[in-house]
Amino acid sequence: MGLLALFWGSSFLWIKLGLASFTPIQMTFARVVLGAAVLVVLCYAGRNRLPRDRRLWGHMLVAAVIGNVIPFTLFAVGERTVDSGVAGVLNATTPLWVLLIAIVLRTERGLSTTKIAGLVLGFVGTLLIFSPWEVSFASWDAMAILFAAICYAVSFAYIGRFISGRGVAPIALSASQITAAAALMAVTLPFSGFPAVHLHWGAAIAVTILGVFGTGFAFALNYRIITDEGPTNAATVGYLLPVVSVLLGALFLDESLSPHVVAGMVVVLGGVALTRVRRRPVEPPAVPATSVVPAVR
Repeated sequence: MGLLALFWGSSFLWIKLGLASFTPIQMTFARVVLGAAVLVVLCYAGRNRLPRDRRLWGHMLVAAVIGNVIPFTLFAVGERTVDSGVAGVLNATTPLWVLLIAIVLRTERGLSTTKIAGLVLGFVGTLLIFSPWEVSFASWDAMAILFAAICYAVSFAYIGRFISGRGVAPIALSASQITAAAALMAVTLPFSGFPAVHLHWGAAIAVTILGVFGTGFAFALNYRIITDEGPTNAATVGYLLPVVSVLLGALFLDESLSPHVVAGMVVVLGGVALTRVRRRPVEPPAVPATSVVPAVR
């Protein structure tokens, strides 16, 4: 989960840099192609194969649309005018949407009061970090990012319900989904036109990192967590993304850490810790030896 937070937490920066040369559609196409290449190599290097079940591939196409094609494009569209901090707050609503879906559909296993409290606490910490009351969310681009977060939540629930736990290795599932997304984007690309790309090395490097790490390796880890712990626990990584982005800004951009930001980071980590609490299995009481009645012969 820490690695996944690192890969996705830096994605907002790479998207901002990539927009200097690429349109949102071009960026989404590039990142899913690079991500698919990484995942297919990892899949076959681990002696796994892509699934051949047509029904499973149908589910993969649905997951690719709601989990990759739509949200990747909407985040790139939204960040043309929305600050990365605001995008981080909107993205951090994903675990709450996953929780709502789990409650409505009653699909989550072991959804305790402690985990629900941890999810709510994590969102409160995100609000403390970014102080969204100081900026305006009233824009179409912000709404696009919010809709992208909802798409992520639906994809978490969909993967947990129809895809994971079907006897296929998680790395093969993640490779299949991103490959399906690359195929869909290849079909979509001609309809968006072919505007000239004014290539800058910084933008090219940013999109490469976004595709290889923020898509390829990230989705390999994401499927592993969904398979092991369910969609709600997997979605809590969304609360760690602001922590990663803030720390990266402090380390590499000399951005200051104000007291409310530090407090928000502590609250986020506390909320995520609550979601990781596991119930101990209740052992049946031992039957005293003296209570056994001998059979009468």
